[in-house]
Amino acid sequence: MHVEADIYATSPAMTAMLCSKNESVAKTLMLLMELLGTYSLPPGATYPIAYDDVWPKGDGYEAMDDLDCRGDQSAAEQQNETRYEQAHYKCEPATTIEELEAVARFAKSSSYTSFRTAVNLARPGSASPAESLMFAVLGAPMRFGGFGCCSLPMGGLLLNHRIDFDTLAVNMSSGIPYAICDLYCPAAGVDNEYNGIGHELQNARIHDGNRNNGLKAMGIHVLVINRDQMKDLVALEAFAQTTHRLAGVRFRYRIKGYRKRQAAWLNALRAGIGLAPV
Repeated sequence: MHVEADIYATSPAMTAMLCSKNESVAKTLMLLMELLGTYSLPPGATYPIAYDDVWPKGDGYEAMDDLDCRGDQSAAEQQNETRYEQAHYKCEPATTIEELEAVARFAKSSSYTSFRTAVNLARPGSASPAESLMFAVLGAPMRFGGFGCCSLPMGGLLLNHRIDFDTLAVNMSSGIPYAICDLYCPAAGVDNEYNGIGHELQNARIHDGNRNNGLKAMGIHVLVINRDQMKDLVALEAFAQTTHRLAGVRFRYRIKGYRKRQAAWLNALRAGIGLAPV
C-alpha cells in the first residue's frame, strides 16, 4: 500500500516473506502459524526471538499454554520459582493461506526458499504457540524432523476442528453441545490435545473429562499431550505411531539419523517462539 511519496506499507504476508530472508524453515513456519492463527505474542517477545534469544528471561521455561492471557498481566507476574507460562493474546488471523501462496509465487529468489517451504507446511486455525508447536512436530514430513501426520488421508491434521455432539455424546458430557479439537486427524478419528498449566486447575480437569467423554461417545480417540511430553521425542513418536495405526497407515522411517533430525527440528521450532532448547 502506498502511504506517501517513497513510503509503502506491506501486507502481513509480504512482511513475513521479507522477515524470512535467510531464516530457517522452522522459524519461518512458527511465524506463519501465528499470522494464520488466532493468537499473537506480546510486543516484548519480538526482539529476543528476532535475535535468537529466549523469552521471558529466567531459570525455567515452559511451552506456551492455550490460555487466553488478555489484560494487563505481565510476563513477570506469570512466573513462579521454577516455570513460566508465556503470555499470548487472542486476535483475528492476520493473513490467509491464499495470500501467503500468492506471495510465495512472487518470492522466487533463493533467499526466500525457507518462506516458500514454510508456506507449504503451514495450516490455519492455531489458537496458541503450543498448538503451533504440536502441529509442526507431529505433522511435518519426516525429512524435516517431524512425524509425518499431515501426510495422512482426509487432510492430515486439522487445527481447532469443531465436532458437534449427538444426543448420547451430549448426555455423556453432562450437556456440552460440541468440542473444539486442538489437533484433529479425520482419517484416524484422533484428537490430540495439548494440556498446559491452565488444564491442571480443578475446574478445567472436570470440564476436560466431560468433554472427552463426549468425544469418546462420538467414536473419537482423545490423546492428551502434556508440557513434558512436548519435549520428549520418544513419547511424541508414540503419539504419531498411534495416529498412523488408527488411520490404517504404516508408520516407518525412510531416512537415516531420524532422531538427531527430530531433535534439531524440535529445538528450531521452539526457538521460533522464544523457548530454550531441550
